Amino acid sequence: MSKQNKIRNDWSFEEVSNIYNMDILSLTYEAAHIHRKWHNPAAVQVCTLLSIKTGGCPEDCAYCGQAARYHTDIKVKPLMDIDEVIACAKRAKEAGSTRFCMAAAWREVRDNRDFDRVLKMVKEVNALGLEVCCTLGMLTSDQAKRLQEAGLFAYNHNLDSSSDYYQEIISTRDFDDRLDTLECVRRAGISICCGGIIGLGESDEDRIAMLHQLATMPNHPESVPINALARVKGTPLANLPKVHVWEMIRMIATARILMPKAMVRLSAGRSEMSTIEQAWCFLIGANSIFTSESEELLVTPNPKLAEDNAMFKLLGLHALPLKDN
Repeated sequence: MSKQNKIRNDWSFEEVSNIYNMDILSLTYEAAHIHRKWHNPAAVQVCTLLSIKTGGCPEDCAYCGQAARYHTDIKVKPLMDIDEVIACAKRAKEAGSTRFCMAAAWREVRDNRDFDRVLKMVKEVNALGLEVCCTLGMLTSDQAKRLQEAGLFAYNHNLDSSSDYYQEIISTRDFDDRLDTLECVRRAGISICCGGIIGLGESDEDRIAMLHQLATMPNHPESVPINALARVKGTPLANLPKVHVWEMIRMIATARILMPKAMVRLSAGRSEMSTIEQAWCFLIGANSIFTSESEELLVTPNPKLAEDNAMFKLLGLHALPLKDN
């Protein structure tokens, strides 16, 4: 594996399983070696994620506090005003972010005034020189094209888990619906941000299957977020145990080996990780994090910006400039 010099899309399930199940020291060594071959190990892309429309979602994702059917403390908020979003984007850029992600708690995009407003947000954030990312739910081909024409750089649409385990956590849409939206995004010429969540009660085989699905796409996702379940009181998964850091490390290392060119994003779960634990993740392949003005990642806790800056200084990391990504 350490001789890997090309992108592969033909990984077998057995190969992915063998990598995932390596002893942890060998796995992290291989991942760190490949990470250094394809990336600057001291550079980390800083992204800002903003919830532009919060709560009230009709989906039943068992992990999500924004689902309308669950009784959580999350307050429903309508779609934000364009000026307010642009002000947030400007502050994010000043703080060192090069990607600005806008999330709306929708099941799917509808062709209405709200979508028109989102398109204007995309245009104006793009004009600031930031990479613009959206996660808005399911898309049609025409909607993806309109987003691309507005200047959208990337679209986030996670697989969440394996195809076999998917219906254990979501019943209001199918796994194939996820793949269909990703295909619409890819055909429109938009970069794909697609990863998943661990700690949902899935097995190691489910985690391997999800990574295999990502690594055998015709083109790997340019961005692969690895999330640990953020347990939200009132959701069906609220009482599941915390994801152990070595599980996150195993996922990130395997993703790095399988998809060496991708940005591997250390996403939800960082608030429960120490600096040392995050350092392991950066060492073996994570090269992107999310920040937020409100110290939340959408509606769950996230480290403070000052804490991240102090961590970067301690570890000798720096924010990846836009021109280098």
